[in-house]
Parts: sequence; C-alpha cells; structure tokens
Amino acid sequence: MALKGLDIFKLTPKTNCKDCGNPTCMAFAMKVAQGAATIDKCPHMSAESLKVLGEATEPPMKNIKIGAGGEEHSLGGETVLFRHDKTFVSRCLYGVNVRADSAGKDIAELKKIDYERISEHMYVELVNVEYSGDKDAYLGAVKKALEAGRTLILEVKDAAVAQAALELAGDKKPVLNAADESNYKDMSELAVKYGVTLGVSGKDLNSLHDTIAAIEGLGNRNLVIDVGSASIKDAFARAVQIRRAALKDEDRSFGYPSLINAAKLAPKNPDLQTALAALFTVKYGSIIIMESMNYAQALPLYGLRQNIYTDPQKPMKVEPGIYPLNGADENAVCATTVDFALTYFIVSGELERSGVPVNLLISDAGGYSVLTAWAAGKLSASSIARFIKENNIESKIKNRNLIIPGKVAVLKGELEENLPGWKIIVAPNEAVGAVKFLKELVL
Repeated sequence: MALKGLDIFKLTPKTNCKDCGNPTCMAFAMKVAQGAATIDKCPHMSAESLKVLGEATEPPMKNIKIGAGGEEHSLGGETVLFRHDKTFVSRCLYGVNVRADSAGKDIAELKKIDYERISEHMYVELVNVEYSGDKDAYLGAVKKALEAGRTLILEVKDAAVAQAALELAGDKKPVLNAADESNYKDMSELAVKYGVTLGVSGKDLNSLHDTIAAIEGLGNRNLVIDVGSASIKDAFARAVQIRRAALKDEDRSFGYPSLINAAKLAPKNPDLQTALAALFTVKYGSIIIMESMNYAQALPLYGLRQNIYTDPQKPMKVEPGIYPLNGADENAVCATTVDFALTYFIVSGELERSGVPVNLLISDAGGYSVLTAWAAGKLSASSIARFIKENNIESKIKNRNLIIPGKVAVLKGELEENLPGWKIIVAPNEAVGAVKFLKELVL
C-alpha cells in the first residue's frame, strides 16, 4: 500500500531546511506523496527510513533499465491504465526475432528501419535471439546480433547455453528471457551474476505469479514478464490482467513490464503481427517482438507509439526551421505554416504530392493549429517576419514569394508591410487544394 503524506511526514526528520526545496518537512512529505519530489532529496533521512519510504513510494509498476551506453532503455514506471488519466512514462520497445539460420539477413533488414519523426529517432531497438537447440549456432547468432548495436533479448531455457551467451553479451545488459517454474533458481542466479534483467514466463497466471514471488524471495526484482504465446486471446488477457493487478490491486509481484512475442502468436503472418503490435502498444506491452519489420509496418506502429507515449497535455511539435521539399533549393518558392505536428505532416504531404519544389518555413507557434495559433497570437505577421529575420532566411533563400495558409489570409497586408520586397500569396483554405494550387501557380 502506498504511503500518504502524513505517513511520510512521521518518518521525516523535523527540521526546517532549504535542501528539500520546501519551507517545512510536511510540505516536502506531501510533495513526495503526490509524486512531485523524490524522497532521496532530503539529506537528513536515515538509511532505514529511506529504505521504507523508497519501497513504499515506488510506482506500482517497477522501473527497469535494459541495455547499456547509448542503447540503454527504460521500461515500466507506469502509474495509470489510461493515458488520459496521466501520461504514460516509458514507451514500449519494438524488437525483431532472429534465429541462427537467418541471423545475418534478419539483422541487415532491421537496420533499414532508421528515420526521424518529430525529433524522435525511430528504429528497431531490440533483437530477440531465439535458441533452437544448437549451442554453437546460437552463440554465432548472438555474435552477429551484437554487431547490430541493439539491445539483445536472449531467449534460451538451457542454463549452460544462457551462461555462454551472457559471457559474450553480458556487458551490453541484455534481457535474459529464460526463467519459468522449472528453472527459475538457476536462471535468477545467472541474471544476478551478470547484472541483467530476467524474463519470467509461466503456464498460467497462478504459476507465473508464484514463480515471480519465488524469484523475489531470492532477492531479484530486476524482471520482465513474458505473457506467453499459447494463443492471442490468452496473451491479451494476461497482459491486461497483469497490468490491472499491479496498478489497481497494488500486487507488486505483477508490477513489472510485460513482453509480448507477436512472432510466436502469428507466425509467418506479418499483417497480423503488425495488428497485434498495434494492439499491445495500447494494451499493455513494454517489449513487442515481431518476425521482421519493414517500412510498411514501421510507419504506422511508430506513429501510434509516438501518439500514445506523448503527454496528452503537451502538443507534439516539429522543430522550427527550413524544410526543403521536392528538392527545393535557394530559388524555390517559400511557404509557411505552424509547428503543430499534425498540421505539418498534412501540409508537407500535400506539398510533396504536388512535386513542386517548396521551402517550407516553420516558426514557433506554440504547437497549435493554424487558427488556434492565430487566435492566441502565436501566428501573426510580426511572428512570421521575426522568424524570417532572426533565422537569416533572406541570406539563405533568394526567392521572395511566400505562401501563407488560406485561413489566415487576413495577415497578407501586414506581412507585406513587415517584409518589404516579398510577395505574399494566399493558399487555399484546405491543404488538399495545395497540389492543384501549386501546379497552377504563376510567379
């Protein structure tokens, strides 16, 4: 049971200090209870109190770190079932399954998924190396997977093979997806020895819960839960029940990130795997594994993930700057719109569809849509002119034609006053009309 502010206050030292960032310890205790501060910020707490309060104030779903260096990732830390209650904390990660007989080809393919969308790097974060019975072949696949520079998941139930794989990859902090009711002691010992996260599975929820509790009894709480692959229905039910048990019932033994292997739930069916990956992105996979991934699968999945794991109170924005489209150079016509991500992708998509070279100028409009930004004073003649001057647009682009959104045509006259020498052109009200408009535009 999580502690309330008064419970925390009883364990805090009674002193007024500036170190806490609060005028009184009661205020600090309330902030800790609300999640606005962490208990370790108080320098006067005893080790015993820190231990008690640290465990009590942890989120119901434990935060787990996997990977190392630039490929370190956070999983878990969630406190709500629905993102509209409070933003989700750690985005899910996508992985590709690799077997010994096709490791080289699979790894080459996954490297092709590598692009940026709204300042976020989109790529396959994980490689799941599946053991098929041949130790030497498996270790060879692990070596090839390491060359990909991704965080590994070592899916292997044989303790001797698992140890050999950890000798190769242990310093990269992979997930050792290996424990069940039959071998959890040996696998937990290996995971602790190499300091890696242990994946736990079970034949049913009761068995899974008992195995996790037994591993916790051994002192290992660095875990992820493999929901299993008996059927799609069973995997979905487990994923939901595990998350609800942790967040609603405060069952700490189920308070770990979940792993879903869509490659096993729908073998050799990439379309169904993509649909399942989308389903478990929402409900409630922390790690989602597929057989392979191409752009047709990645684009909708990563777009969905970005929407789900973005704070709903903060609109997604693209970075202000010049975005040359269709091979635009310094002589291409200029256009402008707001930095709201949805507006940017709609407008840029239509501009690209026209085939006409355009320099799209994006200024800081607070992440609002066109009319909202205009009404809030974030999109105005002065803000557009200021952006052009502060970013030295005139020294970078020779063309002096600027297309503005049709819904803010009222800005035309004032823009012409603020930008001497520029011709201001009003675009259609809707982006869909941009293709015909640009093709027929005479400058």
